[in-house]
Amino acid sequence: MLVDATILLVEDNPDHAELTLRALRALVLPVSVVWVKDGADALDYLYGRGTYAVVPAVRRPSLILLDIKLPKVDGHEVLRRIKTDEALRAIPVVMLTTSTRDDEVLEAYSAGAEAFVPKPVRVDDLVEQVASLTGRGGTTP
Repeated sequence: MLVDATILLVEDNPDHAELTLRALRALVLPVSVVWVKDGADALDYLYGRGTYAVVPAVRRPSLILLDIKLPKVDGHEVLRRIKTDEALRAIPVVMLTTSTRDDEVLEAYSAGAEAFVPKPVRVDDLVEQVASLTGRGGTTP
């Protein structure tokens, strides 16, 4: 079971974020979720910059749920930066997308994404991916 784990949710659409947060709350895993609304904020969180520079202990996430289509810095670029950074590359990244375009899926897998979950997020899909990527089971009530 994950203990003191942090999931970074990077999602600009408040409705999709709320559905994802509901799905995460349904998991029987002790995790905290940090929600940021664009790619620039995600990078600031990961590198302890900007707003997150004043946070005493920014927690490195155990898992990142990353929307592909984001303002400021898109999800593909955030993924590329994560997977080319020695300190961050081991963090599993699950891409969240409404797209079914093969080129977007292939681009993300080529850049190092571990999995895709279609939006809106379904609890069962999220449980399966979190359990698979963390090596820990999760169940829904």
